Amino acid sequence: MKRVAALLAAALLLTGAAGCGGDGAEPGAPVGATLVLDFTPNAVHSGIYAAQRQGYYRDEGIDLTLQQPGNSTDAPKLLEAGRVEFAILDIHDLGIARERGLEVVGAMPIVQRPLASVIARADGPVQRPRDLENHTVGVTGLPSDEAVVDSEMSADGGNPALADRVTIGFNAIGSLAAAKVAAATGFWNAEGVALRQQGVPIRIFKVDRYGAPPYPELVLTASRQTIEDDPGLVDAMVVATMRGYSLASTNPNRALDDLLASVPSLDRAEQAAQLRALGQDLRPAPFDPVVLRAWAAWDLQHDLLQHPVDVEAAFDLP
Repeated sequence: MKRVAALLAAALLLTGAAGCGGDGAEPGAPVGATLVLDFTPNAVHSGIYAAQRQGYYRDEGIDLTLQQPGNSTDAPKLLEAGRVEFAILDIHDLGIARERGLEVVGAMPIVQRPLASVIARADGPVQRPRDLENHTVGVTGLPSDEAVVDSEMSADGGNPALADRVTIGFNAIGSLAAAKVAAATGFWNAEGVALRQQGVPIRIFKVDRYGAPPYPELVLTASRQTIEDDPGLVDAMVVATMRGYSLASTNPNRALDDLLASVPSLDRAEQAAQLRALGQDLRPAPFDPVVLRAWAAWDLQHDLLQHPVDVEAAFDLP
C-alpha cells in the first residue's frame, strides 16, 4: 500500500471537517471487522474508542468489533488464520511473530515512542540508571525487561551485569510502593502514573533516553493476506483510527469521555492522568523507516530477536 502519509493527511482533514463524526459513509452495508487489543482498555486506546464512538469507522464503511485479549489470546496467530482482521501488537511481539514465520504487517503506529522505562524510588539510592549497580531492580521475567535494564545501564555508563535483578512479575507498583526494590521496569504511562497518584516519590528513566531509538511501542497490525486481498479495508481502518488519535491528541477530554462511555468500569481520574502523560505521543504520524531500522538493530543487539527484521516487509512504510 505504502500510502500512510497520504492517509494521514486525509484523516487529519476529515477530523477537522467533522470532529463530531457524521454520516459520510459510502452507500451500502458496512463491512464487519474485528480488532484485538493488546491489553485491557486504557488511555492508550482512547483514539480507537473515540473513533468508534464518533462514528469514524462507520464513516469509512467498517462495523468494528473491539475484542479484549484473553489468557489464551495469541493475536498474531488469529491474524494469520484470518479469524480477526486487525490487532494491536507490541512492536517486539510483531518482530517475534515474523521471526516465527507469521506474515503480520504493521499498518500504522498507535503511540509514537517507547512506553518502557525503569522507575526508581526518588528517596532511594538510584538517582540514574547506572546506579542500579549493586541495587535491586524488579523485572517481570520477560526478555524485553532485561533489554530495557541492559540498554539503560550501558547507555549511562554502568555495568548491567552488576544489577541485582529480582523477578516480581507484574507487581511493579506494589513492590515500589512498599520499597521492596530500589527500582523496577514498568510503563511510564501506566505504572509511573499510578505510583505518582499514590504519592510514591519516583524517578522515571525512559528507555529512548537511554540507548533505545524512539520506536513506536504499539502498532496496528494486519496479516499480509488481508493487506493484499482487501487493501481498501486496511486503508479505511487506518484513516478512521488516525482520525480517532488526532481527536485524542487535540481534544483529550472528548476522547476520555468516549473511552469511559465504552468502558465505564475504568477510573476517570486514573485514565485522565494517563492521557495527560501520553500527550502528543498519541498524535498520529506515519512510520519512520530510519527509526524502525534502528529499532530492529536494538532488538537484535539485546537478543529480543535472533535474526534481522526486514523492515520493508514488516511495516507499511511511506
